[in-house]
Amino acid sequence: MTHVTLFLLIQFAFASSITPGPNNLMLMASGANYGMRRTIPHMLGVSLGHAFMVLMIGLVLLRAFAAFPILNTLLTIGATVYMTWLAWKIATAVPPEARAVEGRPFTFLQAAAFQWVNPKAWVMGITAITAFAPQDWSVFAGSLLVAGVFLCTNLPSITVWAALGVQVRRFLGTSQRLRIFNVTMAVLLIASLYPMLVH
Repeated sequence: MTHVTLFLLIQFAFASSITPGPNNLMLMASGANYGMRRTIPHMLGVSLGHAFMVLMIGLVLLRAFAAFPILNTLLTIGATVYMTWLAWKIATAVPPEARAVEGRPFTFLQAAAFQWVNPKAWVMGITAITAFAPQDWSVFAGSLLVAGVFLCTNLPSITVWAALGVQVRRFLGTSQRLRIFNVTMAVLLIASLYPMLVH
């Protein structure tokens, strides 16, 4: 692997991690609803869970999808149903007449598991493995390198979104404003499914 290729991999991992997507929208909503400290397990689950997923894509899953194309359809259906349910949970996180937020932020394991139904996470992982894993390295070493780069770039990127949610919280002093914010985040989460559904 050349230094140029490594730089391009880092650039891809950073750009795809910091741009809007289901993880970042959910972290922004979590930061706004629960604050930074309570959102940290969610953030760690996203970063470590996605890095593990990228490693598994390189080692196993590309072969499985090539052998069994039906898996792609099942993933699409599962992701759509699950993310629609999550959008509903976000939209209804604040009761109409209460200032306190109901519910709990994602745990580490919930956030890590979410990566497996996150369409953007799949696209990021498959693209990175196929485009940047060194062909002259072993499958394990190449997959580990790509996963490691994502691990190092993802956490700082998603922290920006959680922190943005915390800052937005200052302007959401009423239950009505927080409800509007949460519904907006839910709609954007559903909209993020569009590329997967039309592909």
